[in-house]
Amino acid sequence: MALEGVLLGMGNPLLDISAVVDEDFLKKFDIQLNNAILAEDKHKSMYDEMAAKYNVEYIAGGATQNSIRVAQWMLQVPGATSYIGCIGKDKFGEEMTKNSKQAGVNVHYYEDENTPTGTCAVCVVGGERSLIANLSAANCYKVDHLKQPENWALVEKAKYFYIAGFFLTVSPESIQLVVEHAAANNKVFMMNLSAPFICEFFKDPQEKALPYMDYVFGNETEARTFSKVHGWETENVEEIALKISQLPKASEARKRITVITQGADPVCVAQDGKVTLYPVILLPKEKLVDTNGAGDAFVGGFLSQLVQEKPIEECVRAGCYAANVIIQRSGCTYPEKPDFH
Repeated sequence: MALEGVLLGMGNPLLDISAVVDEDFLKKFDIQLNNAILAEDKHKSMYDEMAAKYNVEYIAGGATQNSIRVAQWMLQVPGATSYIGCIGKDKFGEEMTKNSKQAGVNVHYYEDENTPTGTCAVCVVGGERSLIANLSAANCYKVDHLKQPENWALVEKAKYFYIAGFFLTVSPESIQLVVEHAAANNKVFMMNLSAPFICEFFKDPQEKALPYMDYVFGNETEARTFSKVHGWETENVEEIALKISQLPKASEARKRITVITQGADPVCVAQDGKVTLYPVILLPKEKLVDTNGAGDAFVGGFLSQLVQEKPIEECVRAGCYAANVIIQRSGCTYPEKPDFH
């Protein structure tokens, strides 16, 4: 089957500024591990302090972009994936464009002349990560860019769409255009719960997109927050996954599938009124470098098989493989070739 342009991602392209920090640093800036938040005033000085105090790495990031790059790496077909988002006209932006093109992703960035490329502080303690995003240019994406013929052509060509929940804070209009196109053309639309704050504070745009979601991804913390926000009064991840899969859909062409990861615990897949648990590949603690990008990599691996119409257990197996590779490295990075059979 022809895979060129089969998968399109839209999101917030960010440059990860990653460092192993300490408990005092977390305390000072009021940071919780295994969380993702948007930077506030109190975090302003944090980026410089990180760079001054710790051994910092700069890695192309942003949740959707990570997943798309991993899917691209797993597929090994140049241009199988495309990606849209907003960067600044600066060194970081140039670096990101170069990186993505080398990775084989067909990127169509919107360049904002007045705002720097977005960054994300990745604070690692004991292998667990916390993300503090300063969106900057990523927050300036405009739906007009999507409507330009050369960009809309990517939408027309794609059969699968993946957008992390984080993009709900930036351009719900762009998401709406894509979901309506997907529903009208019987294409597959997928989103991620992405972070507790999205489920809590961006509930309305999330609700608006939900009926169009054929796949919903997330982790156990996000699933529990989603449940709490919806007044479901359950912390049971299997039950929550099932309930999400049964929420109303815009198109009855396919039933919704919910995929919830739980760190080292089994992946929970809800479809057709039942839940299946898939064990992950366990990793000895001493091999864990950091969990940054693990969830994104899982989605990327999953999508690489889904776009080839493989059964769900193969998609999950590929997701677990990709996540296992990424947690043994710093950030969402990978070796030259995958070793997935």
